[in-house]
Amino acid sequence: MMLRIKRVPTVVSNYQKEEGEEGSRRGGGCGRNCLRNCCLQGARLPLYTFKKVDRIATDVPEHGKSEPPVSFLNSLLLGEWEERMQRGLFRYDVTTCETKVIPGSHGFIAQLNEGRHLKKRPTEFRIDKVLQPFDENKFNFTKVGQEEMLFQFGESEDGEGRFFTDATIDPENSPSVVAINVSPIEYGHVLLIPRVLDCLPQRIDRDSFLLALHMAAEAGDPYFRLGYNSLGAFATINHLHFQAYYLTMPFPIEKASTKQIATLDNGVKISELMNYPVRGLVFEGGNALQDLSNTVSDACICLQENNIPYNVLIADCGNRIFVLPQCYAEKQALGEVSSELLDTQVNPAVWEISGHMVLKRKKDYEDASEENAWRLLAEVSLSEERFQEVNALIFEAIYYSGNGSGADSENVLEDANAKHKSTEEVNAINETSHSAMVTGSQGCLVLQ
Repeated sequence: MMLRIKRVPTVVSNYQKEEGEEGSRRGGGCGRNCLRNCCLQGARLPLYTFKKVDRIATDVPEHGKSEPPVSFLNSLLLGEWEERMQRGLFRYDVTTCETKVIPGSHGFIAQLNEGRHLKKRPTEFRIDKVLQPFDENKFNFTKVGQEEMLFQFGESEDGEGRFFTDATIDPENSPSVVAINVSPIEYGHVLLIPRVLDCLPQRIDRDSFLLALHMAAEAGDPYFRLGYNSLGAFATINHLHFQAYYLTMPFPIEKASTKQIATLDNGVKISELMNYPVRGLVFEGGNALQDLSNTVSDACICLQENNIPYNVLIADCGNRIFVLPQCYAEKQALGEVSSELLDTQVNPAVWEISGHMVLKRKKDYEDASEENAWRLLAEVSLSEERFQEVNALIFEAIYYSGNGSGADSENVLEDANAKHKSTEEVNAINETSHSAMVTGSQGCLVLQ
């Protein structure tokens, strides 16, 4: 059985159209400054290159204790973002959206964002396939106007962080880019699009995840988080991208208690979330940044290959990562979600699961309560039994990738294997139940 849901897709670009609409309208010629071959010749965009680091700074300021230092990346990103706001490129002014902390012990955050909801026909999305091939006929980020792009973002070739105010976009060496989200949830809401011209589908790989961690580390601000939604977990654009924004308060998930279940040979610690409505794993530490990145990306690849939808939150400047398998869309497609929850039109993706509830109706905002937020998120979570089955798959993948050869991971793997069904049985379940600046040459800044 093919599982599908209908929902209104979030507009992340002013050039986003219904599938097939633009081709029938224009036929030949582009008429806009996009990232496809028709417009790429001579295209230029600022370039930010980061110095590759082996470790992330661990002296991250605690939320509310002190203001983090403003890095050059933050200044650049927010300066470019605000310039696009002054040019009227956003669909609404997110700074006017009402926001409040919901009373209760968890501190869920509610935002009234009526402008994010489109009054147009819902689109049908297939939600039972986490991995789907890229389709160039559907909206993708090569169709975005270059004015929505802020800068290119990549690793430095000479070991020094630099900023070039004007750099060529090289189609032979596809750049990763940072772009605005024209339907922002919060201040500074952007998209990180790895190797945009390579047209990668929405699936995590080791290189793209490491790039996202470098962005978190380079920003150096605990209020700047990156998020990822897989297909089937409320990503609606099948072109690889992460989201990121600033929120100057802790997410409830960041305050949730955890229980450590393993320490791997590479120094990565793995814990389970406790006393939180959505079950998930927390990864932190590691002997090097790449150890943490590889471990988490291997977990994500495992989920993808086993057709399990999931969300990821990158927090604490890249020091702490939450991996959250979910089943809300599956329940929705099977008619197992109450009409009361469906009527809110809340799509529980990474930000909502982390405790930032984006509400589209004033009534839901005024009636927001910890009980209502918990009830919605509890529908997102896997059952305890299924969560342990999924954990067993993850630990098996980590162990056999060479990241988890320590005694702790062996014990967890054995314990998990004792509890979980075989991979084939889990697949069957899925099928059926579902910084200082120094001026340099060549128009660039050397970042120290």
